[in-house]
Amino acid sequence: MDNFRTKYRNKRYIAHVSILGTTQLHKRNPITLACWSMAFPGFGHLLLNKYLRGYALILWEMFINQKVHLNLALVYTFNGQFQAARDVLDPSFMSLYIPVYLFAIYDSYRTAVDMNKIYLLAQREKGRFNEFTIGALEINYLDKRKPWVAAVWSMGIPSLGQMFLHRIVLAAFILISTIVIIWNSNFILAIHYLILGDVDTSSSVLDKQWLLYFPSYYFFTIYDAYINTIENNKLFDDVQKQYLIENYQPVGHHITIGDK
Repeated sequence: MDNFRTKYRNKRYIAHVSILGTTQLHKRNPITLACWSMAFPGFGHLLLNKYLRGYALILWEMFINQKVHLNLALVYTFNGQFQAARDVLDPSFMSLYIPVYLFAIYDSYRTAVDMNKIYLLAQREKGRFNEFTIGALEINYLDKRKPWVAAVWSMGIPSLGQMFLHRIVLAAFILISTIVIIWNSNFILAIHYLILGDVDTSSSVLDKQWLLYFPSYYFFTIYDAYINTIENNKLFDDVQKQYLIENYQPVGHHITIGDK
């Protein structure tokens, strides 16, 4: 049944499989998403599959952070150089930064609560959705993957874990963002000098304002790839279970695929 073309469309369904990726509803911890939004505005929304809002918040965070020089001020603060931190901050943009930062935290928490309710309703409706899609450029389908493999690929280069899960648009966004951050921070050049044993040069070439974006990006991509692989596997089990129940379950017998 195609939810987009049949007149008997379900009001809610738990997933959508397209050539660009798999989007699904599942239960999430609102506090966890709020914490990711604290780490970097937009990350909580990406975990909710609210991609447009997430991309907008991430781009805004990077734009306004560059204007305020907040990352550089944090570096000075961590080193006890409080006067230098005050001098480098641009207060004219700070009033624009704070409201959006707080909104990202609040909205990711609120949206997670709402989407958990929608997930429970969609699960009860048991709406059928497209589980396989094929086009001129791509093929996408539900299958089971190993979460640790997705995490390891993300450890290598951010975005590979998302590519492993066939989340093409998110993978492209993360890859381009990572390249921009690494290029502007001179991170690879700093590692080169560090390997040669020239610690002073390695430290001097780093652009600390850009570098401080990288840890959040790096660990987020690992977490996102790992968690979404687990949820994709659960979705695959649920689809198989429902199919077997509808077509092969004998009267009086209950199939328990995926249940523990």
